[in-house]
Amino acid sequence: MTGGAAGAVQQQDYLERRRSPAATPRSVLLLDLASWLERERPQWFNWLPVALGCGIAAYFSLPGEPSLMTALMPLPVMVLLWRMARRGSVIAMLLGLAAAAALGFALAKWRSETVAAPVLAKRMGPVEVRGFVELVEPRETRGARLTLRVTAIEGVAADQTPRRVRIRTMNRPTSGVVLTPGMAIRFKAHLAPPSAPVLPGGYDFARGAYFQELGAIGYALSRAEIDDEALRPSAGFAWQTAIARLRQQISARITAALPGQTGAVATALISGERGAISAATNDAYRDSGLYHVLSISGLHMAIMGGAVFFAVRILLALFPPVALHYPVKKWAAAIAILASLGYLAISGAAFATVRSAVTITIMFIAVLLDRPAIAMRNVALSALVILLIWPESLTDVGFQMSFAAVVALVACYEGLRRILLGRARWPEGAMAKLGLFAGGIVVSTLIASAAVAPFGAYYFHKGQQLAIIANVVATPVINLVIMPAALGALVLMPFGLEALALAPMGLGIDLTTRVAEWVAALPGAATRIPSISPLSFATMIAGGLWLLLWREGPRWLGVPVIAAGIVLASSTPHPDVLVGRDGHLVAARGAGGRLMALAAPDTAFDLSRWLEHDGDSRTVKEATASSGFTCDAAGCVIRVRGYVVAAPRHPSAIADDCARADIVLLSAPAPKGCTRPKAVI
Repeated sequence: MTGGAAGAVQQQDYLERRRSPAATPRSVLLLDLASWLERERPQWFNWLPVALGCGIAAYFSLPGEPSLMTALMPLPVMVLLWRMARRGSVIAMLLGLAAAAALGFALAKWRSETVAAPVLAKRMGPVEVRGFVELVEPRETRGARLTLRVTAIEGVAADQTPRRVRIRTMNRPTSGVVLTPGMAIRFKAHLAPPSAPVLPGGYDFARGAYFQELGAIGYALSRAEIDDEALRPSAGFAWQTAIARLRQQISARITAALPGQTGAVATALISGERGAISAATNDAYRDSGLYHVLSISGLHMAIMGGAVFFAVRILLALFPPVALHYPVKKWAAAIAILASLGYLAISGAAFATVRSAVTITIMFIAVLLDRPAIAMRNVALSALVILLIWPESLTDVGFQMSFAAVVALVACYEGLRRILLGRARWPEGAMAKLGLFAGGIVVSTLIASAAVAPFGAYYFHKGQQLAIIANVVATPVINLVIMPAALGALVLMPFGLEALALAPMGLGIDLTTRVAEWVAALPGAATRIPSISPLSFATMIAGGLWLLLWREGPRWLGVPVIAAGIVLASSTPHPDVLVGRDGHLVAARGAGGRLMALAAPDTAFDLSRWLEHDGDSRTVKEATASSGFTCDAAGCVIRVRGYVVAAPRHPSAIADDCARADIVLLSAPAPKGCTRPKAVI
């Protein structure tokens, strides 16, 4: 039976069941749902990475660590149930998604077990640190940030020694020695464990460090010296550091031709090294909505891979005997894949870059297989590949935002293509094409901005209101000048002629930076957004996925779900009192609703994050200057919502505060007799 005949039979059977006298409203609703899901069958695959991600998210949201057996147990059960279901049915689809979620949970646990490495237990130093340089990241100010493959740490047993440490050096090496990847060095340093979040739900640097096998961070106290006693590293490590040295050499060639912030941005776009970009430049790009330019992601990889694809195809087309008798389009796609992977290698291979490389590789593979290159299935496949290999990438903000933007763009343009196909006549002429190009930039910016807005609010507590202005002006410069010139610089670099391409690239970067600074300085360009709850964030994401991954009418049910998430965000409660990990930093909400903090040494970073989380644009100095605390030499007191909150700073005040205050905040264990307060922290 042909597919069309089978479909007609199913349709007739469905109509007869609906007309049956025994059909109840509930059964009709179930039939309608099953029929809709059957029509959406081509979209089922797109939900696989979503289900896999849900399982991974479930693992990372647990309050405690499950055993490996507990994590693996649901997987065979769900696979068995899936195999027992009728193949191709809606039940089989749902069980398949449940099995994918179980797989995600198991993969996350398995990955956490395989990367497990010692983490420094406490602060220590000065101690001698020995190891091989893996990465050298220049900083805007003097010195650099080193990632070291550790061979030994003074006073730490071998089985407790972290595999990697990250050290900030403040001095340059002696005797003109330049630190390069692969070099064996030793120096004195202060070390500490990777830092935990500064408040519940905040950015967890320690978790990211765990999956990088980074067991300590610190700063050097002496100049690095060559360690002549080090053993020869492995072949794999030698290959890894060879690529890192190549990146370092490329960065040096770029900054030699383009000094200052122009060279720093050019280095970020070519080699992925952003450490030399100043805080002012970062803020300008971030507040103007152009920060995505500084991170090598889909835009850069698409321009690089696409430029190679079209250049090779045009070059081969110049030879008619070749173009007429051989599949030059497929040859160009194969060469573009190699070029994209090469760009990935020299760019640092961040998750957003890996995602882009996987996506564009899959798209070029689709060209090799004579399939549509730009399709939601390809985006879903790339997400699936990355999550299967690196489950922890789900927690990476760059991964989330880049996929959100790409999914929204592909879904919207697929819908637009279906609407316009065969109905509209595309305009002709240079001006019309220019208008389409500009309109495409505006529409793409609006779509991508809307897609990443929940992520910007949830993670960065900021909104870029004028991003469309900056992107409309800067995107053509990036597409037509900066990235093609970057590709030209890489091609010319082996011949020592990279300056020819870097010159126009520098002009494009200067123009883009000026646009970023201009837009960022406009009133209302960037607004602070108070933190939103995980529930509201998850609701918005669920609604967005429902809207974008389906094709037919029920997809619009995602809109009220998104609206519900926005409503939940506006009702997110915020704490009235915040206490730092060591008890010295304290902030309380005053009568005006804003946090007021007690100044404490070495707490500026934590307080700045608290203010950011609260949607407060004040500086740390302003927040501590407007303190509503009443203080004396022994401690401080503030009234919050009718409760007396005391923060004693001297042992002599503890007994009095325990007798009079409702809440007592201590930087030492509470005495046994301190029972009157409602809470002792």
